[in-house]
Amino acid sequence: MTTWTADELNRIGAADELQIASTRPDGSLRSYVTIWAVRVGSDVYVRSAYGSDNPWYRRALASGAGRIKAGGVERDVGFAIASDPEIQQDIDNAYHAKYDRYGARIVGSVVGEHSHEVTVRLLPHEGSTSRWPLEPISSER
Repeated sequence: MTTWTADELNRIGAADELQIASTRPDGSLRSYVTIWAVRVGSDVYVRSAYGSDNPWYRRALASGAGRIKAGGVERDVGFAIASDPEIQQDIDNAYHAKYDRYGARIVGSVVGEHSHEVTVRLLPHEGSTSRWPLEPISSER
């Protein structure tokens, strides 16, 4: 595992949307799904709007790895459940700051206690996702 560069964090943080794809058991990528993402400090987070039944979320947790594209950045990533309750309010605040212009109903799908349990931290990786062990990643930083 590696870290995000300052340029990557700035570009992903400024991008309105992020494309996310998880890996299949054979290491190939599934189709990309467009979601919202926020930067908090030196980390990037995504949340599953509409809960844990969202297909991209279930596939990401099952595979533990994938790839993202946002703001001209394309990067292999691991998926980690962001279980630290201390960071959740900061993530809520980041979603509000970035997306409130879309209205309370839409932003409400990714903020608040109901969304805390479906928060995923994106962990940047070097190399091809096809060489990673395809095990769910659940570690917190």
